Amino acid sequence: MKAQKVWFENGRIFILTADGREGSLPVRLFPRLYNASEEQRQNYTLSPFGIHWPDIDEDLSYEGFFDAENNDDRGNPVGNVFAHFPELNVRQVARSAGLNASLFQQYIDGYKTPSDTRKKEIEDALHRLGAELLKVSLT
Repeated sequence: MKAQKVWFENGRIFILTADGREGSLPVRLFPRLYNASEEQRQNYTLSPFGIHWPDIDEDLSYEGFFDAENNDDRGNPVGNVFAHFPELNVRQVARSAGLNASLFQQYIDGYKTPSDTRKKEIEDALHRLGAELLKVSLT
């Protein structure tokens, strides 16, 4: 397998393979890539096995882009919200929900799964934020 194209969009890294398959992963799963500058992200090399970023010493295998566990967003509703609304500040939403920011990030990344009660707390915090935004008047 070999990638023909690599790009970043909406908080994800995408690849297009020589055989026409497209795969993506959340960039936040890779802290060095997540925190890299645009220039560092664009400085990569392709091998038959993966992508290498020499400036940040990061390597991703092509296979990981097509691993169903990494790409199945249906099982992570919390992560989906933050993928669809990247303008949300994770730390502030966590604080509003009364949650530890590190734990909250693990829910978003799919490393941990919140209980139904915890999902409701997160949902309520997001709804409160939405209600506050609806009160905004710029006139």
